Amino acid sequence: MIETRVCIDNMLGPFDCKLDPHNRWNGWLSPHFPLDAARKLADQTLRMADEYGYDGVDTIHVIEGRADSQETVHIIEGGPSRYSEEPEDLAVAVRINWRALERGSDAATSITDATPKARKAARRRKPTGRGARRAVAVHIRWMYLDEGSDTAANVIRPDREGLYAIGGWEWTWHFASWWCVCGAGTDWHETECGRCGLSREKALLLTQTARKVGEVLHRLAPGATAVLLDSMDGVPHIAAVFANGTELSTGDDGPFDTETLGEADVALRVGLDGSQNASGLMVFPACDD
Repeated sequence: MIETRVCIDNMLGPFDCKLDPHNRWNGWLSPHFPLDAARKLADQTLRMADEYGYDGVDTIHVIEGRADSQETVHIIEGGPSRYSEEPEDLAVAVRINWRALERGSDAATSITDATPKARKAARRRKPTGRGARRAVAVHIRWMYLDEGSDTAANVIRPDREGLYAIGGWEWTWHFASWWCVCGAGTDWHETECGRCGLSREKALLLTQTARKVGEVLHRLAPGATAVLLDSMDGVPHIAAVFANGTELSTGDDGPFDTETLGEADVALRVGLDGSQNASGLMVFPACDD
């Protein structure tokens, strides 16, 4: 198992996880997520379902309780049914016996229709107790739910490391990448750039610093694309500013003033943490729209 990050194109992620890089389904990965990442994944799937409709999106839900909580029922609402003759929204009821879950019982959880009785039970009792915190993840495939498929929804319990295996051998998870300042893309768990040897930490720091410096300079010169850095005196500062290869004037006749360059220099020094090796060209990353 390795620690890395995964995503699904620009749809989901990136999320921290552990996985076996050799355990693949049609080339895709099978990640195990810590609870915080599972929560973030759940939030993203719900936003997608709200935007595109539940009938085309799987959703993940994290339900939390305590090891000594009494049994609880939780109602999860979905989108409209495709087959009901009357207007009807899909919903499921998730029953969790927290004490049985703590003992590892396979019968600790179940998923049923959200009947009036289940809804009443859900309103009557919430997770309580003072025991250790516990959580389960629920994976619902809404497009199959009203077909009566017994695989349309399932409860995912944490493994021995407290991780949640979500979407493995089913979703198209792949490694997330980090981008070096030299332009090379590298899988997240590879900590050095294969092209120039720069560390991931340093490359991400330089990218973040370039964005902050660019934001300052773009206020007066939106076309600025790069700066030339100098640290001959031991303190990094901006020696020149360029717009697509053309040097912009930093004098009184240019777009910048002393305060702007000073603010950009401060952002540079804070980002580089007083690095003595800051000479060279810094290119601004693309700005978000």
